[in-house]
Amino acid sequence: MSNAPVIVLASASPRRKELLALAGLKFTVDAGDYEEDLSLDLKPHDLAKFLSREKARAVSHKYQNALIIAADTFIVFRNELLGKPHTAREASRMLTLLSGKSHVVITGYTVLDTGSRRSISRSVETKVWFKRLSRDEILAYVKTGEPLDKAGAYAIQGKGALIVKKIEGDYCNVIGLPLAALAETLRRCGVNLL
Repeated sequence: MSNAPVIVLASASPRRKELLALAGLKFTVDAGDYEEDLSLDLKPHDLAKFLSREKARAVSHKYQNALIIAADTFIVFRNELLGKPHTAREASRMLTLLSGKSHVVITGYTVLDTGSRRSISRSVETKVWFKRLSRDEILAYVKTGEPLDKAGAYAIQGKGALIVKKIEGDYCNVIGLPLAALAETLRRCGVNLL
C-alpha cells in the first residue's frame, strides 16, 4: 500500500475541498497558478474539460506518483458563459439576468495519473431554476458578499439556496464538484470511495 498514489486537489476552492473531505478522501491541496480563460472558442462542455485538464497539468510536474483532481465550473445562460463576478455590480448583473429563469451549471473535471500519464476528463451538467428576484432581494444578497467569487454569483450551499426554486441533476455539481461522477472515475483509477 506504500506505493499508492498521493491524491492532490488542484483547486483553491474551499467548496471542492469540503466535498472531497465529505467523501472521505485523504488528499493534499495544490492550487497551482493556471488562469482559466472562458473566452476560448470551445463548446461549453469541451471548454470545462479543457480548463480542468490544464489545471491538472499545471501542477502535475511536481508529483511522480499522484492522482491529480482538477475542476472548473461555470454557468451557461442563453449561450453566455458566466464565471465568477469580481465586483458587486457584476454580481448584480448576473443575478438580474438569471432571475426567474433557468440556467445550466457545467463542471468539467480531470483525474490525471502522474505515474502512467493517463488522464480522464468528464463534464457534468445540472439545470437550475431561480425564483423571480426583486431588486431589493438582489441588492441584499449581493451585500452579504457571498455572490463574489462564485460562478453565476450564487452559492447554492449558502444563502443562495433561498433564491433557487429547483434543480435537475447533481446538487454537488452546482457547488463545484460532481461527486458521484468523480467517484466513478476514481474507481476506474483504483481508488474506491465506497
